[in-house]
Amino acid sequence: MKAGFEKKFKAARDFKLRKHPTDISSAVNAADAKEELKRIRKELSAFQEKMYAHNRYSVLVCLQGMDTSGKDSLIREVFEEFNARGVVVSSFKTPSALELQHDYLWRHAVALPERGKFGVFNRTHYENVLVTRVHPEYLLNERLPGIEKVEDLPGDFWQQRFEQINHFESQLIGNGTILFKFFLHLSKNEQKDRLLRRLEKEKHQWKFSPGDLAERKLWDHYMECYEDAIRHTGSGKAPWYVIPADDKDICRYLVASILLEELKKYKDIRYPEPDKAIKEHIQQYKHQLEQE
Repeated sequence: MKAGFEKKFKAARDFKLRKHPTDISSAVNAADAKEELKRIRKELSAFQEKMYAHNRYSVLVCLQGMDTSGKDSLIREVFEEFNARGVVVSSFKTPSALELQHDYLWRHAVALPERGKFGVFNRTHYENVLVTRVHPEYLLNERLPGIEKVEDLPGDFWQQRFEQINHFESQLIGNGTILFKFFLHLSKNEQKDRLLRRLEKEKHQWKFSPGDLAERKLWDHYMECYEDAIRHTGSGKAPWYVIPADDKDICRYLVASILLEELKKYKDIRYPEPDKAIKEHIQQYKHQLEQE
């Protein structure tokens, strides 16, 4: 990827989904992207090893997108070269009874990566301003004070949540988490094709749910909520990247490229120097081992 190319996919404050394509296959060759990804993921793996030794930073990769946007396969392909202990994937579905006993950010906070590791959120804390906004009745399960029915939600409820999420992310960044937020921008037509392929292939039929069709009917509402969430929670330190997702190979390449280009900017991440006493006696230790 050319230097600065990743900026093309950053969402601006006046973000409009219609300004971002879902397909750039005319500009980026999918076969070349697939081949280039092999090199990039090796470099990402090497970076994680160095970051682990440095023990000052962690990386959190947040993936959002409509059903079938390719989140699972992207995780598998981009992080294929990683040491299994170097990356932890968390998938957030319907909150459990235990999770509902806490505030909505709790389950995400306890899944954050420790220093030296990559964490990947497959669906994220943004579900709480996306799914719950499309289906506000889900909020009643949180048993928030003073909210007995949807009509009780204050007019600034969603703005409050945007601000809470911004504070949450600011705290993470201030304490050494390098944060990436990717929206996998899939077209409605491509989702239709992928759902049809699920139904046609027996080994993939388990992934299909009739609820997928019900959610498709709410597509425009979801897009409005994504647009609003991205507009209110993108910042210089925690930008959103809107990734064309109609072609999976190109999508994976773009995400991996952005990760690598941005992480290279952390020049302070390096292997630590050994203690002076060890360094002064390295030859002695080598000789001792060779004489065994």
